[in-house]
Amino acid sequence: MDAVNWHERAAALKPDGRIVIDGARRAAHNGENFDKRSPIDGRVLLPVARGREADIDAAVRSARAAFDDGRWAKKPPAVRKKILQRFAEKILAAKEELALLETLDMGKPIQYSLSVDVPAAARTIAWYAEATDKVYDEIAPTAHSALALITREPMGVVGCVVPWNYPMLMAAWKLGPALATGNSVVLKPSEKSPLTALRLAELAVEAGLPPGVFNVVPGYGHEAGEALALHMEVDAIGFTGSTRVGRRMLEYAGRSNLKRVFNELGGKSAFVVFADFADLQRAAKTIAGSMFFNQGESCNAPSRAIVHESIADEFVKLVTAEAPKYQPADPLEASTEMGALVDDGQLRTVMGYIEAGSGEGAQVVTGGRQARKDSGGYYVEPTVFDRVKPDMSIAREEIFGPVLGVLRFRDEGEAIALANGTSYGLQASVWSDNLSRAHRVSRALRAGTVHVNQYDEDDITVPFGGYKQSGNGRDKSLHALEKYTELKTTWIRIDG
Repeated sequence: MDAVNWHERAAALKPDGRIVIDGARRAAHNGENFDKRSPIDGRVLLPVARGREADIDAAVRSARAAFDDGRWAKKPPAVRKKILQRFAEKILAAKEELALLETLDMGKPIQYSLSVDVPAAARTIAWYAEATDKVYDEIAPTAHSALALITREPMGVVGCVVPWNYPMLMAAWKLGPALATGNSVVLKPSEKSPLTALRLAELAVEAGLPPGVFNVVPGYGHEAGEALALHMEVDAIGFTGSTRVGRRMLEYAGRSNLKRVFNELGGKSAFVVFADFADLQRAAKTIAGSMFFNQGESCNAPSRAIVHESIADEFVKLVTAEAPKYQPADPLEASTEMGALVDDGQLRTVMGYIEAGSGEGAQVVTGGRQARKDSGGYYVEPTVFDRVKPDMSIAREEIFGPVLGVLRFRDEGEAIALANGTSYGLQASVWSDNLSRAHRVSRALRAGTVHVNQYDEDDITVPFGGYKQSGNGRDKSLHALEKYTELKTTWIRIDG
């Protein structure tokens, strides 16, 4: 990777910002575009088609036609499996191109686009490809006079709306189970990072996915996203994004055809460290790596360190010592650990929270400033607040930036109360060398995933999602197939 000049590659790259419908590129219906700027330096990368209601309607009609004529849904599972496997292979073959698009689009370091995002997206598609012909239907244990079949059938047309922080991977998390079960898909990527989604649609067609089965319409949320969620021919919405927009998705379903809505929303994850955990250095290193990874733009980032008061001072010192490793740098340099925030709006949001935290009485231990101002991009130093109180905005609200708050507790009951004292419930972590305490506390935490003495260990085989206002349903694992299928019972009477 060190031998690659990514700046030269970026200068030579010619991405296409047009819509993909029915397997082909096209301009927006009204010819409109919007400028896509790179967070690395603020320059315009290219014009991207500004999809609106007419474009969404065209994409949905294409997807509906593809579903109704069975060109994908009625293919034998073994055939769908092979096509999805080729799709995964195409993703890996285009690894460097996709990684560069991802980094230019949303500012993450190129080393992680290469080593994490692209391989994880390909593995997701490949894993669901393998699941396609390995999920069985059921026969109910009824009386001998009847045969009751329980089958899973594809929903039909699935609308997927994905965020800008992991645009390729979040798309794969939706596409894998939706396509494996025979649905047609209309994907609306974030206007802040649409480029890899558009390229994925082309790669899928090259792999043999029939035209119309996977369509991509870039555009703004209040235009293309709203039109997709309101469309009467869309049977389900798979959404990942903010809790605020997730509420709107539920409203849109109520205003339209009561389509299924599966929301994977925000988080304010707790990282609970007890005094009996001996290796405090490892805990500090882990929280720094997880919190500052992807510039803190992760819904499951451990943004609340809840630390026993007897070890809190030492823990803060150890975390602060880790911060220099994550100073923002050029995302196109192979050694960069932390890159740019996605755009100027997110930069202002993060800096606003840093100002609010200081104003409410929290102590900035390290960071707290905008970085690399002369680059034209959007960078913030890794920031650690100490003496955070649970009623402060930085303890309650999702910041989506490299900002960690440290709260102190006296006993186990208070630690659990602080950890659960949020409207979110996506992820949490417990650090203790006492096995009984680790079990007890992990069971008490209201979160979809609880890590013990580690954080962010992950695999496609385990479900991901949250409690409370972190959403419903689960991405990843076989459980995700439940979201994109209808359960049908067929009764057959047996005479004689």
